[in-house]
Amino acid sequence: MNASCSRSEHLREFSLKVGGLLPLTTIDYPDHIACVLFCQGCAWRCRYCHNPELIRAQAEGAVAWHEVVAFLRKRQGLLQAVVFSGGEATLQPALPAAMRRVRQLGFKIGLHSAGIKPNALRRVLPLCDWVGFDIKALEEDAALITGVSGSGRVNWESLELLIASGVDFECRTTVHWHLFDCQRLQRLAERLAAVGVQRFAVQLARPGRMLDPTLGNAPTPAEAIELWSYLRQLFARFELRDI
Repeated sequence: MNASCSRSEHLREFSLKVGGLLPLTTIDYPDHIACVLFCQGCAWRCRYCHNPELIRAQAEGAVAWHEVVAFLRKRQGLLQAVVFSGGEATLQPALPAAMRRVRQLGFKIGLHSAGIKPNALRRVLPLCDWVGFDIKALEEDAALITGVSGSGRVNWESLELLIASGVDFECRTTVHWHLFDCQRLQRLAERLAAVGVQRFAVQLARPGRMLDPTLGNAPTPAEAIELWSYLRQLFARFELRDI
């Protein structure tokens, strides 16, 4: 890389908009001690979103990139990985440069994404060591959750790209029982298994801070107990999580 390209890359990484930083986590990148950078901006409006402050492209309280780099330098040898989450991190043009900078500091790269724009996901997959992929629902049901027509099609197209890339990944689906039932969730899981997904997590949405507060509380149906047992047999690794 020549000097002008290096300067351009350096400037580009500094334009990454980071809405928040989680300094330590053992659950956001499986089997690794990591931190999470919450990237600002999202094009979908998932009704159960528990980080609604990250949806806008601009927001107060952002963490400057030079502060992120300074933090990571202090954590070299202590953290194993940095996870770029959101919002939807792949929507930011600065993401590839920021990922390269983090790798230069000696960290593995994790990404949380729903593949909102398949081409945007495609450009960063070669830079990732692991991806936590948010599969919203079956293609025909996704718009009920995201509020965006056609979101199911691109969500599944991006999953196909991820599987073909060879990057290590898990799929996760957030379930609010006003938007899902056990039958839909079972069909979704069976479709994922059929396309080659080995790791699947169901994340149970809890009442509290959600983009759509009218969703309220929805208790897990009793028949879900049998479903969890079935999913543990369906996938090499299945986890049930609260968010």
